[in-house]
Amino acid sequence: MATILVVDDELGIRGLLSEILSDEGHTVDLAENAAEARAARERLKPDLVLLDIWMPDVDGISLLKEWGAAGLLTMPVIMMSGHGTIDTAVEATKYGASAFLEKPITLQKLLRAVEQALVRPAPRLAPVPALSAPLNGQAPGAVRSDPIPLPGDPLPPAGSLGASLPAPLLGPQPEQSFDLDRPLREARDAFEKSYFEFHLAKENGSMTRVAEKTGLERTHLYRKLKQLGVDLARSKRAGL
Repeated sequence: MATILVVDDELGIRGLLSEILSDEGHTVDLAENAAEARAARERLKPDLVLLDIWMPDVDGISLLKEWGAAGLLTMPVIMMSGHGTIDTAVEATKYGASAFLEKPITLQKLLRAVEQALVRPAPRLAPVPALSAPLNGQAPGAVRSDPIPLPGDPLPPAGSLGASLPAPLLGPQPEQSFDLDRPLREARDAFEKSYFEFHLAKENGSMTRVAEKTGLERTHLYRKLKQLGVDLARSKRAGL
């Protein structure tokens, strides 16, 4: 996952973008003006910047030009504006922006632009060295007889987890019984909460994949989880 800096003078937009991107597993830092953006960029060395064009002190295009002239555009920058034109988008691209998003920004466009911006530039992380040490006491490339999966291993087929993994690694299991001696609304809410917690754990807390699996639009899903009192942070940890 990436470190993303969101620069916007509107508190509501900063909060909304932060929630969405955090739900996708990214680390998000916020700035409300150019001065804070400069300091955050120097401190964090973000993998991506979402930069609003219209800000009260220094506008986003001017900040983009400043970073480009100083050789500081080491990360992709996505420009955002609620009053943008084609000329504005062309100018932003000319000075180094990787994409332009018009407000109000839809979830699909935001996530698609972020995904494309993060994979387009050359990777900034150090390459992973070839394995030279044994894994779980076996030589690299050897077929392991132990049932404990390593990072990057494919998941076992559904239904085989209980037989192949020790209990501490199984993670949360879906609740199988419910107290039916209560009002229908309460019983339904209990079932729905267990249902969504199961899918959040299964999908490692990714709201996008849970929305696809459950057939709900992502904004509706988020409101539903809040209504049911589902702890999104806990669900992410449980799914790891």
